[in-house]
Amino acid sequence: MDTLAPAWFVTGTDTEIGKTLAACTLLHALRAKFPRVVGTKPVAAGHPPGGINDDVAHLRAASTVQVPGALDNPYHLAEPASPHLAAQAAGVRIDLAHIAQCVADLRRSAEAVVVEGVGGFLVPLSSIEDGGDLARELRLPVILVVGIKLGCLSHALLTQEAIFARGLPFAGWIANRIDADMLRAEDNIATLRARLRAPCLGVIPHMAPPDSVRAAVFLQLPT
Repeated sequence: MDTLAPAWFVTGTDTEIGKTLAACTLLHALRAKFPRVVGTKPVAAGHPPGGINDDVAHLRAASTVQVPGALDNPYHLAEPASPHLAAQAAGVRIDLAHIAQCVADLRRSAEAVVVEGVGGFLVPLSSIEDGGDLARELRLPVILVVGIKLGCLSHALLTQEAIFARGLPFAGWIANRIDADMLRAEDNIATLRARLRAPCLGVIPHMAPPDSVRAAVFLQLPT
């Protein structure tokens, strides 16, 4: 039987809350233990003509293993919209089994793999499947990125319930200080520590611009 490298599925409480920053930061932290690491974003919506999606570019820059684009970004959709709508516009069907095969191939090519989801945990990928279904298909431990802003407590707790509802291991969560002026941010983080049933892997401070290399010192590795 093939030996597969450890891998984690990084999801978020919403879109634009720093999943890619957290995923790249995790890759940089993992590099201290695993020389061969690779990040993947199986579904990316918002693909400029003739270019690559920004999130995919950042993940590739943080990786130490370079792989074909068909493996680390099998679905690159032009429209910056919900994946099910972007796929529909492109005439594409997002195949979860195909993504799972790509991730398995990456786990044979590297010593650690970080899989970044798209949007929030339950973002639709088709008329019947969502990001939670993808996480279940991959059968990977989930790391939740919480963008620390007003409303993050409810979003994080609801996402936790969705993770557990699918029978997935909740490996930990990362707080990302996206709002430098948020009132009582530390109290919100303390509330999350008390209510989320997984370890906090770190708090990424507000950075302008974001820097995954510098942020790596604020993370501990998931077990």
